[in-house]
Amino acid sequence: MPDPLPPPPPFSAPYAPDDAVIAARLRQDATLGAEAEARIDRTATRLIEAIRANDDPLGGVEDMLREFALSTKEGLALMVLAEALLRVPDARTADQFIEDKLGQGDFVNHETRSSAFLVNASAWALGMSARVIQPGETPQGTIGRLTKRLGAPAVRAATRQAMRLMGSHFVLGETIEAALSRAQAHTARGSRYSFDMLGEGARTADDAHRYFESYARAIDAIGKAAGDQPLPDRPGISVKLSALHPRFEAVSHARVMTELVPQLIDLARRAKAFDLNFTVDAEEADRLELSLDVIAAAFADPSLAGWGGFGLAIQAYQKRAADVIDYVDALTRALDRRMMVRLVKGAYWDTEIKRAQERGLDGYPVFTRKAMTDLNYVACARKLLTLRPRLFPQFATHNALTVATILELADDPLSFEFQRLHGMGEALYAQFGEDRPEIAHRTYAPVGSHRDLLAYLVRRLLENGANSSFVALAADNRVSIVDLLRRPAEIIGADDKASHAAIPLPAELYRPQRENSHGIELGERKALGALTSAIAAEQKASPSVTPSTTEQANAAVAAARRGFKAWNATPATKRAAILDKAADLLEQRRAHFLALLQSEGGKTLDDALSEVREAIDFCRYYAALGQKLFGAGETMPGPTGESNVLELHGRGAFVAISPWNFPLAIFLGQVTAALMAGNAVIAKPAEQTPRIAAEAVALLRQAGVPPSALHLIQGDGAVGAALVAHTAIAGVVFTGSTEVARSINRTLAAKDGPIVPLIAETGGINAMIVDATALPEQVADDVVTSAFRSAGQRCSALRLLFVQDDVADRMIEMIAGAARELKIGDPSEPSTHIGPVIDADAKQRLDAHIVRMKQEARVHLAGEAPSGNFVAPHIFELSAAGQLKEEVFGPILHVVRYRADKLGEVLGAIEATGFGLTLGIHSRIDDTIEHVIDRLQVGNIYVNRNMIGAVVGVQPFGGSGLSGTGPKAGGPHYLARFASEQTITINTAAAGGNAALMAGVE
Repeated sequence: MPDPLPPPPPFSAPYAPDDAVIAARLRQDATLGAEAEARIDRTATRLIEAIRANDDPLGGVEDMLREFALSTKEGLALMVLAEALLRVPDARTADQFIEDKLGQGDFVNHETRSSAFLVNASAWALGMSARVIQPGETPQGTIGRLTKRLGAPAVRAATRQAMRLMGSHFVLGETIEAALSRAQAHTARGSRYSFDMLGEGARTADDAHRYFESYARAIDAIGKAAGDQPLPDRPGISVKLSALHPRFEAVSHARVMTELVPQLIDLARRAKAFDLNFTVDAEEADRLELSLDVIAAAFADPSLAGWGGFGLAIQAYQKRAADVIDYVDALTRALDRRMMVRLVKGAYWDTEIKRAQERGLDGYPVFTRKAMTDLNYVACARKLLTLRPRLFPQFATHNALTVATILELADDPLSFEFQRLHGMGEALYAQFGEDRPEIAHRTYAPVGSHRDLLAYLVRRLLENGANSSFVALAADNRVSIVDLLRRPAEIIGADDKASHAAIPLPAELYRPQRENSHGIELGERKALGALTSAIAAEQKASPSVTPSTTEQANAAVAAARRGFKAWNATPATKRAAILDKAADLLEQRRAHFLALLQSEGGKTLDDALSEVREAIDFCRYYAALGQKLFGAGETMPGPTGESNVLELHGRGAFVAISPWNFPLAIFLGQVTAALMAGNAVIAKPAEQTPRIAAEAVALLRQAGVPPSALHLIQGDGAVGAALVAHTAIAGVVFTGSTEVARSINRTLAAKDGPIVPLIAETGGINAMIVDATALPEQVADDVVTSAFRSAGQRCSALRLLFVQDDVADRMIEMIAGAARELKIGDPSEPSTHIGPVIDADAKQRLDAHIVRMKQEARVHLAGEAPSGNFVAPHIFELSAAGQLKEEVFGPILHVVRYRADKLGEVLGAIEATGFGLTLGIHSRIDDTIEHVIDRLQVGNIYVNRNMIGAVVGVQPFGGSGLSGTGPKAGGPHYLARFASEQTITINTAAAGGNAALMAGVE
């Protein structure tokens, strides 16, 4: 026996390589020769014809996708209805939801082809059959008339049953026993099965334990029913790592390796005992490196030696797929073992694109053209086939051309298998079985309750119902077979066409207006390591900052007045260029400001990185907007012989008072806006974060802002009050508490002389409304992020959560469990989720509120925090919203239950607070969402997502009522508030006549 090889180094391939470089390599090797290509055409044609010849009257997933395409209103409504209806427990909400969704399309005309979904054979076809709907009725009026005819309970029951019936086409069984029983007949005909236990990723420790037990029970049941055939002709199970750990994320690497690896080994040993195929499912791109670390550690366990059933899934739409295959091969060689590898196209494409854009990455970790994924799939298949028998390839595909290509590439029919999803690809693989009965195929079968299929169902619908998918095209007789046989390399056309022309790179997302700020993916080990090393090198003692005196404040105003004229006369293009230079300098000195934000502001790495990016975006956004607003002026209409031009200019000396919770982003946002408008600025940052402000001012001056135009005054509220009271200031921009904003407003109003504008952004008792149609896991993610990120010290943070009482117990339990998994501690550690509150005074106020709430409210979560200025997350349930009298600026969430028929009272309670900053809504009912939006005057409303992290130029931020004056920061109307307007009218005919007019007369 040869000596074992050293284990491969940790996986580290470029996260988002260039598409064109990959295309050049893949396209060069894509052609197999004329004879081989002709054989592929013949095989693929037979398979496509078999798909089109199939017209199963009992339906299937493909039949449903054919009938209700996602390009139609009916398809989209059906997708949402299927995703949410079965989790709605109360009749009222269910009825509203059904009416909302089925009223959005023309389900009337979907008759016999959708018979698979009929409930009483004559009444329902997801919508209503023509036998029930009378001639002349419109889709919009159908639900109401049908309800009158049959009664709401009958309509509701029929729709629920339709959803369950549809679910049965996606799910093999609601329990593993039922799935095994259903699979038995097919297994007898030689089909293999792999079972996937449905469920979202774990949010709580209880979730993770429940999923572990579910996997363990399933392995035992599958093993006992497996028979005596050897691998690979044995059933299998697929496990999801994110279901086994509530914080399966790169920054929690050490914890994941300590807690999850032993669990995975335990499950693998159970599978080995029955000699099953045990596949670790693929996750999102940011979890790839972590997944491979976990897999490598578990796979290397000595107890698993001699077993060839361990496997993993690899996604061909990831640009690193081939690198993963090389890594797995090196791992198996080092351990002298075999592994099964399931090659799939990929399941989170839209999520990957959005995440890369939000993160401001240099590129995408996935291909943006489907043809590139198809091309890469075949290349990866070829690589896997060359690595047999150490790797056993499992090709998961419903694409006839892909199947035909692999058949041409392969030789030994027993050394690989194909896979399909339960409910899909049946006609394709039936024909395949006739053509090549010696080659096995495995059915990948979801198992779980219809309620648990929600996320899985929608993902499958999106993947296979999209207009560009092979499943959708193969079923469309209008698409010629010749078109379906076009090779991916031909579709791509050229290397420089490898990326989608309509999907810009993240950096180009806001072009031509501005460049997007650059970020990093914390799930990329190399990038994270480089960033943390750079930050560590910047962690050095900074000189203390001496507070300014009142005399210095007055002197700064006088100096700003003197500097105003020259700065206001500076062309807008030059002012904008200075701000763009400041943005570039910020990106160059990112590590320095991250270190400051962590040490002085108590920011976690993720929060600090987001803040630096926001500051960069402010600079670039206001530079681009300012060039338009403060350029040559706007020509106004008017009579002939006269010119009318509206121009904007600076107002004078502007005071900018910023808070400690965003000491860089808000500080620079205020200052750069005032500067771009032509004002000289006196900046007064919060006394808790003076060094960040000092460094920001130094950077602006380095970028070209003259010292005469920008003055920094440090100190407490007394210094700020002196600036506000000064008779020579021309405006105040303020972010902070409502009380201080009121004080500033009174001071400005009491002064004689010009009326001075106040631009104020204050806080709020920000609310989120969650109804019974919302997905609990999504709610938990968004509530935890909104309430506890940045230690709850955001103006936009969630303070008051309203949950429909029918689902409140489960929702609150999941939110509290997810919050328990957050790590509190040193913000310089990447694994920390919650850092300290800003100072001892803030902690004391929060502790006092916690003591009061423990006496007056029901406690759902009361975490423990380390010593220092740390406050653990707390969740209190109030009997009424009115118990919360004021904004509580920290990681404390207040929950109120509401009845479905009392939504109006909820909206009244939110209105009664007088605040209007941010609002969250979690619902799948469009009418409910529209009703809430129409009723409440709130600055930023977020639907089915978290309610923090407003992006400059995307979600301009600011509120109304007690939450601010407007206009919104980072929005198109902000700069104008810093300016004075001037209209210049010139009588161009004064010199003796209107030559321009007369020249145009014939």
